[in-house]
Amino acid sequence: MNKPLVGAFLAALLLGAGAAPVVAAEPAQQAQAQETASKAGPAAKAVTFAGTVALSNCSGSVVRSPDSAPTDPALVLSNGHCLESGFPGPGEVVVDQPSSRTFTLLNAAGDGVGTLKASKIAYGTMTDTDLSLYETTSTYQQIEDSYGIQALELETAHPTAGSAITVASGYWKRTYSCDIDGFVHQLKEGRWTWKDSVRYTPECQTIGGTSGSPVIDDATGKVVAVNNTGNESGQECTDNNPCEVDENGKVTVREGINYAQQTYNMVPCIGAGSKIDLNREGCGLPKP
Repeated sequence: MNKPLVGAFLAALLLGAGAAPVVAAEPAQQAQAQETASKAGPAAKAVTFAGTVALSNCSGSVVRSPDSAPTDPALVLSNGHCLESGFPGPGEVVVDQPSSRTFTLLNAAGDGVGTLKASKIAYGTMTDTDLSLYETTSTYQQIEDSYGIQALELETAHPTAGSAITVASGYWKRTYSCDIDGFVHQLKEGRWTWKDSVRYTPECQTIGGTSGSPVIDDATGKVVAVNNTGNESGQECTDNNPCEVDENGKVTVREGINYAQQTYNMVPCIGAGSKIDLNREGCGLPKP
């Protein structure tokens, strides 16, 4: 994952948070983040941290579908491998599980302005995709009234190769800017397989703790994917070293390249009141 599965076990020991992946607070990663942040150019002006959140070990964002109502409970998007209950196994889908997890809400400048609390894990999986959706105890309107922050809107269409994107990490309070290099038929990492993954151009050198960050289209400001992994050391299809598998079964390894999972196919799954209905027409998420 983005990054180490090994770090997940250390996290469980140190934080008591189950098999939580991507414990971003390692000193070496902090130094790397500071160094790369100083070298990186400014992100696109249209993209800020407003609506992003920091988890204990990952990043995330407050998101809504185009049809969400102001009175609907707000949803927080992150990775399936960021769930406090640990990594869902292949084929496992988590739905409607109680949660009291908290999220630090950020404003445009990346300052923490408040705390959101989950009421449940509405959905989580690492099968075909790697995402989690938390339902919170606050409505979209309550968040806007209290903090002046609107949720990020989810794009309803498949993203396009060559599009300029920004990965906005609420954990690190920094952004990564690059383009969508292309799409991967199957992305395999350890026991997990993800479909139609987004591949970044090399400029997006995401690190541990960026897992769950929204991938934002610079032109529209909408969320097109959720950041989740990268090939660290050039190994083939192992933990922390995903490989690409094309339609003919050809395996390609791209050391140092990072990836995300598309989110357009989950938009039809979001019904009235922010309820996740996997039987809604057009819903592309795996079912239990």
